[in-house]
Amino acid sequence: MILDIIYTMDNVRGLRELVPDDSIDLTVTSPPYDNLRTYNGFSFDFEVLAHELYRVTKPGGVVVWVVGDATIKGSETGTSFRQALYFKDAVGFNLHDTMIYKKVGCGATGSNKAYLQSFEYMFVFSKGAPKTVNLLYDRKNKHWNTTGKYSTKTTRKKANGEIKDERRKPSKEYGRRFNIWEYNHAEIRWNAVRYGFRHPAPFPESLAKDHILSWSNPGDVVLDPFMGSGTTAKMALLNDRHYIGFEISDEYVAIAEERLRQAKTQRGGGR
Repeated sequence: MILDIIYTMDNVRGLRELVPDDSIDLTVTSPPYDNLRTYNGFSFDFEVLAHELYRVTKPGGVVVWVVGDATIKGSETGTSFRQALYFKDAVGFNLHDTMIYKKVGCGATGSNKAYLQSFEYMFVFSKGAPKTVNLLYDRKNKHWNTTGKYSTKTTRKKANGEIKDERRKPSKEYGRRFNIWEYNHAEIRWNAVRYGFRHPAPFPESLAKDHILSWSNPGDVVLDPFMGSGTTAKMALLNDRHYIGFEISDEYVAIAEERLRQAKTQRGGGR
C-alpha cells in the first residue's frame, strides 16, 4: 500500500492487504466500544484486528489503544480490560504502560450512583521492548533552582525504620511526565466548529501528537485503523512522520482529507 493515504475500506480487510509483515512503527487509535456512538452504523471484528495489528507492527513497535467502558444497568462493561488482556495474553504484545487520558471540561458520564467518569485508558502495547522511547519532559519541577547548592530539606525512612533528614540536590527545571495526561475538550469543540465535524468521538490533536512524539521518530510510519476524522494522520504529517489509515465511512474520510489539506498548507505544501 502507498503511504500518506487514508483508504476507504474495512480495517480488517485493509490490514490483511498491508504487506510486508513488520512494516508499521506506531499505531495510535481509538476504537468504537460498547455502542456508545453509532459511527454511521459500522462495527469491527476486534480479535481478528488485534492479531493483524501484531503482524504488521515492527519488532519494537508500539500500539496505543485508547478505550473506555460504558455503564449498562449499573455495571461497567469492562471492555477495556478484556481487550487489553487479549492483546497481551492471546496476541503476544507486551503491556508497556497503562496510561490515563483525563478529559477536562467534558461533561459527566456514568452511573448517577457512582463518582463522575472523566477518563479513558490509553494502553501502550509493544512488540517486544519498545525500540523508540522519547519521553516527554515538560512537567515543571517545584524544587528546581539554579544555584547548584543543596536547597530543599526532605526526610527518608531507612530500612530499619529510622527517619533521616537529607538535603535534596538541585533538580532539573522540567521533569518526566506522569502517565496521567490531561486534555481540555475545548480543543475538540474548537476544531468541531472550524472543520464542521460530524464525527461522534474525535480525540484531541495534542493526545495524538504526544504519543507520536513519544514512540516514533521522523520518517517512521504511523497507522490508525480507525482513522475517523483524521486526527492521527494530521499529527503524523505535521511532525514529519508518514501515515496510513483505514476508515470505512466516506463521510469521515472526506472530513479527514479536508483537515489534511489544511495541514499541508500549514506546513508549506506537504511532502
